[in-house]
Amino acid sequence: MAYDQKKKKTRKERFLGEMDAVLPWDLLLAPILAHYPKAGGGRRPIGAPVMLRIYFMQQWYGLSDPAMEDSLYDVESMRRFAGVDLNGVPDETTICKFRHLLEAHGLTEALFDRTKRYLSDRGMMVSEGTIVDATIIHAPSSTKNKSGKRDPEMASTKKGNTWHFGMKAHVGSDPKGRVHSVVATPASVHDAKAMEACLHGNEKAIYGDKAYADQVRKQRAEEEGVVWRVHRKANRGRRLNCADRSFNRKSNRVRARVEHPFGIIKNLWGYRKVRYRGLAKNTAHLFTLFALANFHLARRELAAT
Repeated sequence: MAYDQKKKKTRKERFLGEMDAVLPWDLLLAPILAHYPKAGGGRRPIGAPVMLRIYFMQQWYGLSDPAMEDSLYDVESMRRFAGVDLNGVPDETTICKFRHLLEAHGLTEALFDRTKRYLSDRGMMVSEGTIVDATIIHAPSSTKNKSGKRDPEMASTKKGNTWHFGMKAHVGSDPKGRVHSVVATPASVHDAKAMEACLHGNEKAIYGDKAYADQVRKQRAEEEGVVWRVHRKANRGRRLNCADRSFNRKSNRVRARVEHPFGIIKNLWGYRKVRYRGLAKNTAHLFTLFALANFHLARRELAAT
Protein backbone atom coordinates (compact mmCIF):
# COMPACT_ATOMS: atom_id res chain seq x y z
CA MET A 1 0.00 0.00 0.00
CA ALA A 2 2.83 2.37 0.85
CA TYR A 3 4.49 1.64 -2.52
CA ASP A 4 1.26 2.35 -4.43
CA GLN A 5 0.81 5.66 -2.61
CA LYS A 6 4.35 6.99 -2.99
CA LYS A 7 4.66 10.48 -4.43
CA LYS A 8 7.02 9.81 -7.32
CA LYS A 9 6.92 7.31 -10.16
CA THR A 10 10.52 6.31 -10.79
CA ARG A 11 12.28 6.30 -14.12
CA LYS A 12 12.48 2.50 -14.04
CA GLU A 13 8.73 2.21 -13.40
CA ARG A 14 7.95 4.52 -16.31
CA PHE A 15 10.23 2.61 -18.69
CA LEU A 16 8.91 -0.83 -17.68
CA GLY A 17 5.33 0.40 -17.91
CA GLU A 18 5.99 1.82 -21.36
CA MET A 19 7.55 -1.39 -22.67
CA ASP A 20 4.86 -3.54 -21.06
CA ALA A 21 2.24 -1.58 -22.98
CA VAL A 22 3.88 -1.73 -26.44
CA LEU A 23 5.35 -5.25 -26.57
CA PRO A 24 3.07 -7.85 -28.28
CA TRP A 25 3.51 -10.50 -25.59
CA ASP A 26 1.31 -13.21 -27.12
CA LEU A 27 3.11 -12.94 -30.46
CA LEU A 28 6.55 -13.16 -28.83
CA LEU A 29 5.58 -16.03 -26.54
CA ALA A 30 4.16 -18.27 -29.28
CA PRO A 31 7.48 -19.80 -30.53
CA ILE A 32 8.74 -20.22 -26.96
CA LEU A 33 5.67 -22.12 -25.75
CA ALA A 34 6.26 -24.80 -28.39
CA HIS A 35 9.53 -25.73 -26.65
CA TYR A 36 8.81 -24.75 -23.05
CA PRO A 37 8.55 -27.56 -20.44
CA LYS A 38 5.00 -28.64 -19.68
CA ALA A 39 3.69 -29.24 -16.17
CA GLY A 40 4.02 -32.89 -15.20
CA GLY A 41 4.23 -34.97 -12.07
CA GLY A 42 7.16 -33.04 -10.61
CA ARG A 43 7.64 -29.45 -9.62
CA ARG A 44 5.50 -27.08 -11.68
CA PRO A 45 7.69 -24.90 -13.96
CA ILE A 46 7.54 -21.12 -13.66
CA GLY A 47 5.38 -19.74 -16.46
CA ALA A 48 7.00 -18.78 -19.76
CA PRO A 49 5.46 -15.25 -19.65
CA VAL A 50 7.25 -14.59 -16.36
CA MET A 51 10.57 -15.93 -17.64
CA LEU A 52 10.39 -13.92 -20.88
CA ARG A 53 9.77 -10.71 -18.95
CA ILE A 54 12.73 -11.47 -16.69
CA TYR A 55 14.91 -12.25 -19.72
CA PHE A 56 14.03 -8.90 -21.29
CA MET A 57 14.87 -7.05 -18.07
CA GLN A 58 18.31 -8.69 -18.15
CA GLN A 59 18.91 -7.05 -21.55
CA TRP A 60 17.63 -3.63 -20.54
CA TYR A 61 19.69 -3.44 -17.35
CA GLY A 62 22.73 -5.54 -18.32
CA LEU A 63 22.23 -8.05 -15.51
CA SER A 64 23.84 -11.47 -15.12
CA ASP A 65 21.72 -14.40 -13.92
CA PRO A 66 22.70 -13.98 -10.23
CA ALA A 67 22.29 -10.19 -10.44
CA MET A 68 18.83 -10.62 -12.00
CA GLU A 69 17.72 -12.86 -9.13
CA ASP A 70 19.01 -10.33 -6.58
CA SER A 71 17.30 -7.45 -8.38
CA LEU A 72 13.96 -9.26 -8.30
CA TYR A 73 14.27 -9.54 -4.53
CA ASP A 74 15.41 -5.92 -4.16
CA VAL A 75 13.24 -3.99 -6.63
CA GLU A 76 9.46 -3.92 -6.39
CA SER A 77 8.95 -2.43 -9.87
CA MET A 78 10.85 -5.36 -11.41
CA ARG A 79 8.76 -7.91 -9.52
CA ARG A 80 5.57 -6.20 -10.68
CA PHE A 81 6.75 -6.17 -14.30
CA ALA A 82 7.66 -9.87 -14.09
CA GLY A 83 4.39 -10.71 -12.30
CA VAL A 84 5.96 -12.43 -9.27
CA ASP A 85 5.95 -11.85 -5.51
CA LEU A 86 8.78 -12.40 -3.06
CA ASN A 87 7.86 -16.06 -2.67
CA GLY A 88 7.82 -16.72 -6.43
CA VAL A 89 11.19 -15.29 -7.56
CA PRO A 90 13.03 -17.82 -9.78
CA ASP A 91 16.60 -18.63 -8.80
CA GLU A 92 19.62 -17.91 -11.00
CA THR A 93 19.74 -21.51 -12.30
CA THR A 94 16.17 -21.26 -13.61
CA ILE A 95 16.98 -17.93 -15.28
CA CYS A 96 20.11 -19.46 -16.86
CA LYS A 97 18.20 -22.53 -18.12
CA PHE A 98 15.60 -20.31 -19.81
CA ARG A 99 18.35 -18.47 -21.70
CA HIS A 100 19.89 -21.80 -22.75
CA LEU A 101 16.47 -22.94 -24.00
CA LEU A 102 16.23 -19.84 -26.23
CA GLU A 103 19.75 -20.40 -27.56
CA ALA A 104 19.32 -24.14 -28.19
CA HIS A 105 16.19 -23.75 -30.32
CA GLY A 106 17.09 -20.51 -32.15
CA LEU A 107 14.24 -18.70 -30.41
CA THR A 108 15.95 -15.32 -30.15
CA GLU A 109 16.12 -15.19 -33.95
CA ALA A 110 12.42 -16.13 -34.02
CA LEU A 111 11.70 -13.22 -31.66
CA PHE A 112 13.67 -10.91 -33.95
CA ASP A 113 11.78 -12.11 -37.06
CA ARG A 114 8.42 -11.68 -35.36
CA THR A 115 9.41 -8.18 -34.30
CA LYS A 116 10.21 -7.27 -37.92
CA ARG A 117 6.89 -8.62 -39.18
CA TYR A 118 4.94 -6.93 -36.43
CA LEU A 119 6.46 -3.51 -37.17
CA SER A 120 6.25 -4.00 -40.95
CA ASP A 121 2.55 -4.88 -40.76
CA ARG A 122 1.96 -1.56 -38.98
CA GLY A 123 4.01 0.48 -41.45
CA MET A 124 6.75 1.16 -38.87
CA MET A 125 9.48 -0.61 -40.83
CA VAL A 126 9.92 0.14 -44.51
CA SER A 127 11.78 -1.91 -47.12
CA GLU A 128 12.61 0.75 -49.71
CA GLY A 129 16.18 1.31 -48.53
CA THR A 130 18.83 -0.29 -46.34
CA ILE A 131 21.57 1.32 -44.26
CA VAL A 132 24.50 -0.99 -43.53
CA ASP A 133 26.94 -0.52 -40.69
CA ALA A 134 28.93 -2.42 -38.07
CA THR A 135 30.10 -1.86 -34.52
CA ILE A 136 32.79 -3.55 -32.44
CA ILE A 137 31.73 -5.38 -29.28
CA HIS A 138 34.71 -5.99 -27.02
CA ALA A 139 35.60 -9.33 -25.47
CA PRO A 140 37.87 -10.02 -22.49
CA SER A 141 41.46 -10.22 -23.74
CA SER A 142 42.75 -11.68 -20.47
CA THR A 143 43.89 -15.31 -20.32
CA LYS A 144 43.18 -15.56 -16.57
CA ASN A 145 40.38 -18.08 -16.97
CA LYS A 146 39.80 -21.83 -16.70
CA SER A 147 41.17 -22.61 -20.17
CA GLY A 148 44.08 -20.17 -19.92
CA LYS A 149 43.25 -18.83 -23.39
CA ARG A 150 41.33 -16.00 -25.00
CA ASP A 151 38.10 -16.85 -26.78
CA PRO A 152 39.26 -18.48 -30.06
CA GLU A 153 36.14 -17.24 -31.92
CA MET A 154 36.98 -13.60 -31.23
CA ALA A 155 39.71 -11.64 -33.04
CA SER A 156 41.65 -8.39 -33.03
CA THR A 157 41.23 -5.42 -35.34
CA LYS A 158 42.74 -1.95 -35.56
CA LYS A 159 40.52 1.11 -35.65
CA GLY A 160 42.43 4.34 -36.00
CA ASN A 161 45.49 3.86 -33.83
CA THR A 162 43.80 1.53 -31.33
CA TRP A 163 43.59 -2.26 -31.33
CA HIS A 164 40.33 -3.92 -30.26
CA PHE A 165 39.68 -7.56 -29.39
CA GLY A 166 36.19 -9.00 -29.76
CA MET A 167 33.50 -9.36 -32.41
CA LYS A 168 31.56 -7.18 -34.83
CA ALA A 169 27.81 -6.76 -34.99
CA HIS A 170 26.90 -6.06 -38.65
CA VAL A 171 23.39 -4.76 -39.23
CA GLY A 172 21.09 -3.63 -41.99
CA SER A 173 18.40 -1.14 -41.02
CA ASP A 174 15.62 0.70 -42.77
CA PRO A 175 15.88 4.50 -43.28
CA LYS A 176 14.30 5.03 -39.84
CA GLY A 177 17.00 2.99 -38.11
CA ARG A 178 14.86 -0.11 -37.41
CA VAL A 179 17.11 -3.15 -37.82
CA HIS A 180 16.06 -5.94 -40.20
CA SER A 181 19.32 -7.95 -40.48
CA VAL A 182 21.93 -8.96 -37.90
CA VAL A 183 25.22 -10.78 -38.55
CA ALA A 184 27.98 -11.47 -36.00
CA THR A 185 31.60 -12.08 -37.03
CA PRO A 186 35.04 -11.89 -35.40
CA ALA A 187 36.23 -8.29 -35.22
CA SER A 188 38.89 -8.92 -37.88
CA VAL A 189 36.28 -9.43 -40.63
CA HIS A 190 36.04 -6.32 -42.83
CA ASP A 191 32.66 -4.57 -42.80
CA ALA A 192 32.20 -4.97 -46.57
CA LYS A 193 32.43 -8.78 -46.39
CA ALA A 194 29.17 -8.95 -44.42
CA MET A 195 27.35 -6.42 -46.61
CA GLU A 196 25.37 -8.91 -48.72
CA ALA A 197 24.09 -10.67 -45.59
CA CYS A 198 22.78 -7.32 -44.26
CA LEU A 199 20.64 -6.63 -47.36
CA HIS A 200 17.12 -8.06 -47.77
CA GLY A 201 17.26 -7.98 -51.59
CA ASN A 202 14.39 -5.59 -52.33
CA GLU A 203 16.25 -2.33 -51.76
CA LYS A 204 15.63 0.77 -53.83
CA ALA A 205 18.55 2.54 -52.14
CA ILE A 206 21.65 1.45 -50.20
CA TYR A 207 23.45 3.66 -47.66
CA GLY A 208 26.78 3.05 -45.93
CA ASP A 209 30.03 4.65 -44.86
CA LYS A 210 33.22 4.53 -46.93
CA ALA A 211 34.10 1.03 -45.63
CA TYR A 212 31.45 -0.29 -48.07
CA ALA A 213 32.70 1.64 -51.11
CA ASP A 214 33.07 -0.82 -53.99
CA GLN A 215 32.91 -0.05 -57.69
CA VAL A 216 31.73 -3.54 -58.67
CA ARG A 217 28.85 -3.48 -56.18
CA LYS A 218 28.00 0.08 -57.18
CA GLN A 219 27.81 -0.83 -60.87
CA ARG A 220 25.70 -3.92 -60.17
CA ALA A 221 23.32 -1.93 -57.96
CA GLU A 222 22.87 0.82 -60.53
CA GLU A 223 22.20 -1.75 -63.27
CA GLU A 224 19.40 -3.11 -61.08
CA GLY A 225 17.97 0.39 -60.54
CA VAL A 226 19.16 0.69 -56.94
CA VAL A 227 20.29 4.14 -55.78
CA TRP A 228 23.87 3.82 -54.44
CA ARG A 229 24.33 6.24 -51.52
CA VAL A 230 27.49 4.70 -50.04
CA HIS A 231 30.06 7.33 -49.06
CA ARG A 232 32.61 8.21 -51.69
CA LYS A 233 36.23 7.55 -50.79
CA ALA A 234 39.21 9.60 -51.90
CA ASN A 235 42.08 8.01 -53.78
CA ARG A 236 45.27 7.45 -51.84
CA GLY A 237 47.15 10.71 -51.31
CA ARG A 238 44.24 12.89 -52.48
CA ARG A 239 41.34 14.69 -50.87
CA LEU A 240 37.69 14.47 -51.80
CA ASN A 241 36.50 17.19 -54.13
CA CYS A 242 33.60 19.49 -53.25
CA ALA A 243 31.02 17.38 -55.12
CA ASP A 244 32.01 14.20 -53.27
CA ARG A 245 31.99 15.94 -49.89
CA SER A 246 28.52 17.32 -50.63
CA PHE A 247 27.34 13.84 -51.68
CA ASN A 248 28.61 12.35 -48.41
CA ARG A 249 26.97 15.07 -46.28
CA LYS A 250 23.59 14.53 -47.95
CA SER A 251 23.89 10.76 -47.55
CA ASN A 252 24.71 11.20 -43.86
CA ARG A 253 21.27 12.64 -43.15
CA VAL A 254 19.85 9.16 -43.64
CA ARG A 255 22.91 7.01 -42.96
CA ALA A 256 23.34 8.39 -39.43
CA ARG A 257 20.06 6.78 -38.32
CA VAL A 258 21.70 3.35 -38.20
CA GLU A 259 23.67 4.68 -35.22
CA HIS A 260 20.47 4.94 -33.16
CA PRO A 261 20.09 1.20 -32.39
CA PHE A 262 23.83 1.00 -31.66
CA GLY A 263 23.42 3.91 -29.25
CA ILE A 264 20.51 2.19 -27.52
CA ILE A 265 22.21 -1.15 -26.89
CA LYS A 266 25.65 0.32 -26.04
CA ASN A 267 24.87 3.57 -24.22
CA LEU A 268 21.37 3.07 -22.84
CA TRP A 269 21.61 -0.64 -22.00
CA GLY A 270 25.36 -0.86 -21.44
CA TYR A 271 26.16 -3.62 -23.95
CA ARG A 272 29.77 -2.75 -24.73
CA LYS A 273 31.35 -6.10 -23.94
CA VAL A 274 30.23 -9.65 -24.80
CA ARG A 275 28.76 -11.66 -21.94
CA TYR A 276 29.52 -15.15 -23.23
CA ARG A 277 32.25 -17.13 -24.99
CA GLY A 278 31.77 -18.05 -28.64
CA LEU A 279 29.90 -16.44 -31.50
CA ALA A 280 26.77 -18.61 -31.29
CA LYS A 281 25.68 -17.45 -27.83
CA ASN A 282 26.59 -13.85 -28.53
CA THR A 283 24.73 -13.88 -31.86
CA ALA A 284 21.62 -15.16 -30.07
CA HIS A 285 22.06 -12.32 -27.60
CA LEU A 286 22.33 -9.75 -30.42
CA PHE A 287 19.03 -10.88 -31.96
CA THR A 288 17.26 -10.15 -28.68
CA LEU A 289 18.97 -6.81 -28.17
CA PHE A 290 18.16 -5.51 -31.64
CA ALA A 291 14.57 -6.78 -31.47
CA LEU A 292 14.09 -4.82 -28.24
CA ALA A 293 15.92 -1.81 -29.72
CA ASN A 294 13.41 -1.82 -32.59
CA PHE A 295 10.53 -1.71 -30.12
CA HIS A 296 12.26 1.07 -28.20
CA LEU A 297 12.68 3.14 -31.37
CA ALA A 298 9.04 2.62 -32.34
CA ARG A 299 7.53 2.82 -28.83
CA ARG A 300 5.83 6.19 -29.26
CA GLU A 301 4.28 5.19 -32.59
CA LEU A 302 3.10 1.90 -31.05
CA ALA A 303 1.67 3.66 -28.01
CA ALA A 304 -0.31 5.98 -30.29
CA THR A 305 -2.01 3.09 -32.14
